[in-house]
Amino acid sequence: MRRRKPFIAVLYNHVGEDEYEHIRQVDPRTLDFTPEYSLNVATVREEYDAIVEALKREGFRAKAYNVEDRLEALEHVLRRERPDAIFNLIEHFHDEAKNEFLVAGVYDLHRIPYTGASPFALALCQRKGMTKQLLLANGIRTPRFKLLFEPHMPRRHGLHYPLIVKPAREDASSGVSKGSVVSELPQLLERVESAFKEFAPPILVEEFIEGRELHVSILGNDPPKALPILEYDFSELPPEYPPIISYEAKWNPLKEEYHRIHSVCPAKLPKRIEHKVINRALEAYRLTGCRDYARVDMRLSKDNKVYVLEVNPNPDLTEGVSYMACAQKAGLSFSYTLKMIAEFALARGASSPAPSVAAPNP
Repeated sequence: MRRRKPFIAVLYNHVGEDEYEHIRQVDPRTLDFTPEYSLNVATVREEYDAIVEALKREGFRAKAYNVEDRLEALEHVLRRERPDAIFNLIEHFHDEAKNEFLVAGVYDLHRIPYTGASPFALALCQRKGMTKQLLLANGIRTPRFKLLFEPHMPRRHGLHYPLIVKPAREDASSGVSKGSVVSELPQLLERVESAFKEFAPPILVEEFIEGRELHVSILGNDPPKALPILEYDFSELPPEYPPIISYEAKWNPLKEEYHRIHSVCPAKLPKRIEHKVINRALEAYRLTGCRDYARVDMRLSKDNKVYVLEVNPNPDLTEGVSYMACAQKAGLSFSYTLKMIAEFALARGASSPAPSVAAPNP
């Protein structure tokens, strides 16, 4: 008898118009700078369809579902479709990133295995202050910081300029912009006030580490493996831009910084430093409870000290970008990397007993 192909439900959550559809209509010649990269960025639907097609090439049955902020739509997939595993690409619910871990909890309640981090790891890593405290308690260097729960920053705060101000419970560089890095008290107070107006507390103020920005993508569990290190090159940024990965630089092709920051993979590092960076990233991955895949964002100071900035479970899996660019440098194709991630989840499902009764009708 022919063995049934495992069924993978690719779940994501998108509501409203897709801004990348509109960006495609923009004539690059109308911009006040010359773009280096194409404005023809994949739409949300195209991105997830690409993942579905790649999983199919690797021998799975796969289908994408947009739950559109509807709990009943999520429940329909879990109860009626009953996939063998979920490829979990839901990063927010009701426009709240803090709800990401709750969605993963629903999968657990239905006893359906899913890719990526558990609810605990998702919740922990989204609380930047708590993650930093955990890292420090285990001997992993992270920039010195303060968490603010009200819009007041003491003049004698004990931190060394320059500083960077950002929301402590957002992800994907949300709230990080050209003005986030400050070098004196008036700028700091203004930025803190602005952050509180736009985001819920707490707000994170931390020392800005001047040096090299390195991202370490990690794949697997027993043991996890680091993919080739990626470094960001800020040398072409206009002088008024600080060397950071802002929200606009990451996501907006209509902004100049998107086109002036380049990635280098593998990063050119002395072997001793490379080993130190990888070891710190793997330690952070394990400490925060990540599984299957994650990305650790780091800074290498001018005196070669390694600082962990953030741990990012379930990072973006767009083909050829960031995480997947590192996988490609490791000799892993887009589809094969997705296959590995799906199989991690399927293996967890195989080790767990199935529900003893059928799920009730909604």
